[in-house]
Amino acid sequence: MVYASGIRLPCVPHLYKSSAPSGFNGDRRSTSLSFLLKKDSFSRKIFAGKSSKEFDASPLIITASEKVLVPGSQSDDPSAVTDQLETPETVSEDIEVRNGIESLQMEDNENVEIEDHGPVTLQGKVSSEKSEVKSEVGPRSIPPPGAGQKIYEIDPNLLGHRQHLDYRYGRYKQMCEDIDKYEGGLAAFSRGYEKFGFIRSDTGITYREWAPGAKSASLIGDFNNWNPNADIMTRIHMDTPSGIKDSIPAWIKFSVQAPGEIPYNGIYYDPPEEEKYVFQHPQPKKPKSLRIYEAHVGMSSTEPIINTYANFRDDVLPRIKRLGYNAVQIMAVQEHSYYASFGRCGTPDDLKSLIDKAHELGLLVLMDIVHSHASNNVLDGLNMFDGTDGHYFHSGSRGYHWMWDSRLFNYGSWEVLRFLLSNARWWLEEYKFDGFRFDGVTSMMYTHHGLQVAFTGNYSEYFGFATDVDAVVYLMLVNDMIHGLYPEAVSIGEDVSGMPTFCIPVQDGGVGFDYRLQMAIADKWIQLLKKRDEDWKMGEIVHTMTNRRWLEKCVAYAESHDQALVGDKTIAFWLMDKDMYDFMALDRPSTPLIDRGIALHKMIRLITMGLGGEAYLNFMGNEFGHPEWIDFPRVDQRLPNGQFVPGNNFSYDKCRRRFDLGDADYLRYRGMQEFDRAMQHLEEKYGFMTSEHQYVSRKDEGDRVIVFERGNLVFVFNFHWNSSYSDYRVGCLKPGKYKIVLDSDDPLFGGYKRLDHNAEYFSLVRKSPVDNSSPALAPYFMVNYRVLNAMVLVQEGWYDDQPHSFLVYAPSRTAVVYALADEEEQPLNV
Repeated sequence: MVYASGIRLPCVPHLYKSSAPSGFNGDRRSTSLSFLLKKDSFSRKIFAGKSSKEFDASPLIITASEKVLVPGSQSDDPSAVTDQLETPETVSEDIEVRNGIESLQMEDNENVEIEDHGPVTLQGKVSSEKSEVKSEVGPRSIPPPGAGQKIYEIDPNLLGHRQHLDYRYGRYKQMCEDIDKYEGGLAAFSRGYEKFGFIRSDTGITYREWAPGAKSASLIGDFNNWNPNADIMTRIHMDTPSGIKDSIPAWIKFSVQAPGEIPYNGIYYDPPEEEKYVFQHPQPKKPKSLRIYEAHVGMSSTEPIINTYANFRDDVLPRIKRLGYNAVQIMAVQEHSYYASFGRCGTPDDLKSLIDKAHELGLLVLMDIVHSHASNNVLDGLNMFDGTDGHYFHSGSRGYHWMWDSRLFNYGSWEVLRFLLSNARWWLEEYKFDGFRFDGVTSMMYTHHGLQVAFTGNYSEYFGFATDVDAVVYLMLVNDMIHGLYPEAVSIGEDVSGMPTFCIPVQDGGVGFDYRLQMAIADKWIQLLKKRDEDWKMGEIVHTMTNRRWLEKCVAYAESHDQALVGDKTIAFWLMDKDMYDFMALDRPSTPLIDRGIALHKMIRLITMGLGGEAYLNFMGNEFGHPEWIDFPRVDQRLPNGQFVPGNNFSYDKCRRRFDLGDADYLRYRGMQEFDRAMQHLEEKYGFMTSEHQYVSRKDEGDRVIVFERGNLVFVFNFHWNSSYSDYRVGCLKPGKYKIVLDSDDPLFGGYKRLDHNAEYFSLVRKSPVDNSSPALAPYFMVNYRVLNAMVLVQEGWYDDQPHSFLVYAPSRTAVVYALADEEEQPLNV
């Protein structure tokens, strides 16, 4: 049973002192609407007024006296009317109740004043107890700002831009001070969800909204006869400077879009206590090595349908665990009022059940959160919510993203900060998410949004007039909040610019992310796949993989959801194209295109994981080379610039993932999936992504060979299309016995079994003269294995700037990983 009341309504936050903090662009003087639907009463009173001269520029302050919405309540006992807000010289006005619509008219009265005494209790005395901010759970706290100077020790090149960086940090510190002064600290400020939106107390349900431009508002819904057996969805009807409009609440916590309908409806979701989901499992600790499986729940079924949280929980989460990933990153959890972005996968309790199951499996759950922009949709979104262009967003052209056709937040606005910080906090608190991947951070940090800008690495590109300091300060604040209150949480920022200090702690002067999403790697692979193998440059590949800032961690990926969407191409499609439809069955002959594609698909993913960063990401289905795109059910669209974007007649045909193909032992997809699984488990065992030792010893353009070490593993990649190399010498840091721990040519992975996995490889230290009776072997030492009768040649001495080396067989288009068999084993003496 769900008690639901949909509402569209504006509300008012808190009142502030008139003096704005220095360097703060937003106006903290605010107006909200507050409606308390109170028990056993139908009468309504509202108080409208302007504050004293300190607030003469403020919009109208309004508050409603109380009526509680109680399921089944029909009483009209006048004695049940609540105490009204005690405000000097208030003027009341009866509210008309017609046809189930309760209208709240907000009239401007110059003679009415509201005292400036901090936050206003908009719902009156009766509901004040439950609306108080709850105490913090446990010893969580947000540390005070530090000196912010360590960034100059980490990167002395930043000293040339110290003026900008010190100004940025000064703005951050001032904001922290103001939040402490006016809100009681960032921990309290980030709990706006306990004041705004629908809030239940013992006396009723209060709804608040911030809508400074609204002139009047009506709660549209069946409040006089609330049916507890139905989801009642209603809206706010507002008289705004732009005309009459209906809107779903900005602080709504649940919304749905009925099949076949365009508009969304907000739902007040509050099931009985016995029906609410209770978390059973603790959140996992943050792993040292992060291996992320990116997924879209709605498109994760093997059938062309919108999948549910429950099905994803039962069918997909165990798969992610088996594959060896330790985190799942979920897209489209936020209900987004855009025609093709649906998150309608179940109830809030269904989502909680999914997250709890992931925690039981030891998986972190990361949310793809969008604070970089908002839908341009006026009907359902925040755009023009109170009838003004600059409500949540910058007004004019600065508030519009011409490429994305979306609105851009004003991060210098006090209430926008409250809204976004509270949004991030709510997902962590209410749903136990383990962190976020922040979308579109490059767009946030620059006024040009990174559009048509080629970042060359010159520091002047990052620290200048094109930098949106307000946005960067917001990112510092949200990372402060995340890491201070949830120390095990992970924050990842999608940044293509390479902003220095991005992944340095805020206390040290950085932006505060744990990881940067290394977007340049995926772009490089697409660029190379458009060329012939002969035109690939080994040095170029290595440079792209290793081009990241010292002490700033990256999430490496070969492809994400961006490459899987219709209109783009996955790596598998670039490699094999239409041959994937006819030649992936093992009982049929392969083709040169399929052979090349499968081999390179494995090599690309391994070198990306092995060399590209401190964490790894894969989009669902790409681990086995999914043969189809993904596509949202959508209709034709015409963009503001006049461009026509054809839809798909709202088809669900591509709204799925064929996991059955990866599981089928009669298809070549199975080998690709098994290789991805082996990669993840290899990293789990050796933790090479977070090893301090990383050294590239060879990038041979002639041989097309790349050799590097990560931890105690030696990676050997032969990208040559037809040349295989016997007795190929590779350098290594540590002496001893090496063995093969991963081989892309293994038949299990669709390879040709050109390597003997039982062979052992020794680096030797010579302690006796070389036998000159065999001049051909003079530079080498020979070891004979009685069991295998295998002859392996090894050589001593420095090679490729490494103190030791051993010889391997490197087949064409193959990647092999060698591990030091026993770290404590002494080198063999000859």
